[in-house]
Parts: sequence; C-alpha cells; structure tokens
Amino acid sequence: MNIGELSRLTGLPVKTIRYYSDVGLVPEAERSRAGYRRYDHASIVRLEFVRTLRELGLDLATIRQVLDRGADLRSVAAAHAEALGAQIRVLRLRRAALRAASRDRLLSGDDLERIAKIAQAGADERQRIVSEFFDSIFSDISDSDESREFTAGMRSVSADLPDEPTDEQVDAWIELAEMLREEDFRARLREMGRRSFAPGASRVVPTDMSEIKWFVELVASAADQGTPSPAAAVDEVMARWAETAGRRDSPELRDEVIAALEGAIEPRAERYWQLMATINGWPPIPSTMHRWAWFLSALKATRDR
Repeated sequence: MNIGELSRLTGLPVKTIRYYSDVGLVPEAERSRAGYRRYDHASIVRLEFVRTLRELGLDLATIRQVLDRGADLRSVAAAHAEALGAQIRVLRLRRAALRAASRDRLLSGDDLERIAKIAQAGADERQRIVSEFFDSIFSDISDSDESREFTAGMRSVSADLPDEPTDEQVDAWIELAEMLREEDFRARLREMGRRSFAPGASRVVPTDMSEIKWFVELVASAADQGTPSPAAAVDEVMARWAETAGRRDSPELRDEVIAALEGAIEPRAERYWQLMATINGWPPIPSTMHRWAWFLSALKATRDR
C-alpha cells in the first residue's frame, strides 16, 4: 500500500508516517519504480506499536532501542512507569496548591508561591515547619518535669505524608502549615501554656483519661440533646468534677472551671489534631469544642442566676 492508504488505515497523518520512516522507526517495505514509498502488513503492526509507545510517553530514541532489541521492553516499561509516578505525584501536589489558592479571596502572587512550596515540601521541610511552630509556642513556659514531658509528647508527632498521599491528605497538610503560621494562634497557645505550667497553677481540669472520657460523654449528651434543664446537667458534671478534684462543688470551684475552660477552648487546637490524623492516616478525630462551649455557656448562666 502507499503512504496515503497506510494513513487511512491507522489514522495517523501522512507527515507523521513519513517522519517515522525517515528516522528508521517504520521503514517502508519497498519503493515503487517512481520512488514512492510502499508499505505492507508488517509496517502496520510496527507503526501501531510505535504509536502506542509514543502515547505512553516514550521518546523516539528509547522506542528505537526497543524496536532494535537493544532494550528490554519490560525494563523500559517499568522505568517509565516509575517516572510517570513521580510526575503524577508532583502534579497532584500542584493541583492541591491551586485548589487551596482558589479558596483564598485575598491571595497574592507571593501567597501562591508559598502555598506551592508548602504543598511540595519534603519530610524534612514538613518537620522543620512543625518544629519551628513548637519552638515559638514553648519558648517561655516554665521549665518543669511536667512541661518537659508535655512538650516532648507534642514534638514526637510529625506530619508523615505517605509516598502516595490522597488529595485529602495533601489538602490537610496545606491547611495545617498555613494555620501554624497564624500569629494569633501561636499567641493563644503560648498563653495557654503559661497558664497550664505556671508555678502554682490550678489543676481543676482532669488529666485522667477515664475521667475526661466520662466528662466528654456527659457534656455531649446534654449538648446534643438540647436538654431543657442545662442547670441540672451542669450540676451533675460539677458534682463529678468536684469529686475528681478532691474538693466540693462551690462558686469558687465553678469560677476556676470557667477560667480553665475559657483558656482551653480553642477550635484551632482541636483542628490541629484532626489535620494530623488525616495526614498520618489515623482514625478521624470527632469535634468536641462546640460541646465544651455549650457547657461553658451553661456554667456561666448557673453562676449568674
């Protein structure tokens, strides 16, 4: 067949077929007396193979090595698949950066560049961002065994994105890194740290996990059910709270609990752990801050009655 017929059979342009012939990828079977290229069935098979390899992204030099048996197709395919995987990871991160940028109405060129760098940060850079954040908020808390144990525990958790992160994980990392830059968030956590670890600080907030779980369940039950008598729920919680603290329920204790909750209720602190859970592939962490805000409001109302 002539080159026009081969073009109609394969759907490839005559110009492309002619080029592949000139570089030796799909040589013609023969030339007519007039010098026109002639192709046969083997030419069709070879041309389709070249097209497939080109569609998979292989360059012409590699294709020539495969066709000339200078390279094993299996090893070439494996190497190219790995290269494509790396490109896909980069493209996924770029897409996540653009997606994050599209949600920011006040975005500038510098902001976009920063978000892009955050999205593509490696493990060392992610750890540096988190460590710098902790250096900032723990810089001026009192030095004690308790504070050292707390800060060590916080620093031990890193943002470990997998080699093949999901869109949700990349989005969570970008949100976390941006949140860690917020100076008002850092100031809030510094103040919470000073209150918690100051010499002689009141310890009215329970630290035993079984007690914390009990309080969360009781407060959640009252908040979610919209109890018509929040005062009764407050009395029940405070009776248990006083027992746990080894004190009696009193206006003074309630004032201390109010002060403690006002210092501890920070939705972004909870969001920090939710994002870490997403990034590291942990089970989701449910939100409880809105319930504690409900309890704080109800506790204040009972104090003022």
